[in-house]
Amino acid sequence: MPASRGLLWAGVAAAAGGAVLCVLGWYGISGERFAERQLPYLASCTVPGAALIVAGAVLVGAAGRLPVRRPTPAAGTPEDTAPPSSDEPPVRVPGGTLAHRPDCPLVAGRADAEPAGDAELGACPVCEPWPR
Repeated sequence: MPASRGLLWAGVAAAAGGAVLCVLGWYGISGERFAERQLPYLASCTVPGAALIVAGAVLVGAAGRLPVRRPTPAAGTPEDTAPPSSDEPPVRVPGGTLAHRPDCPLVAGRADAEPAGDAELGACPVCEPWPR
């Protein structure tokens, strides 16, 4: 999970917990007539609840200021490799249905690769032996 998403959810959870504590503190205070009997509710619910609301707001604000980065593709994925570009005649493997450039990673180094000749073959999607 990205850091900004974690900060966002931590901030929302802290603010929600703080709101619950404030409501509980208000409910406890509202039932007490004397100030000295209201202090425990202030100390145990309302003040910590307000602090959690402020902390949650700070975390949400920090999550909003972090830059959003796109994930980088892993090494070896098609995004970071160019298609083979050999201009030699296409080849195929025995019994294969696709024509490949000789430097295509699917047939490069195979001893059984043979010239495609006049056989009706489909184009390899990796090396694209014929221009479109």
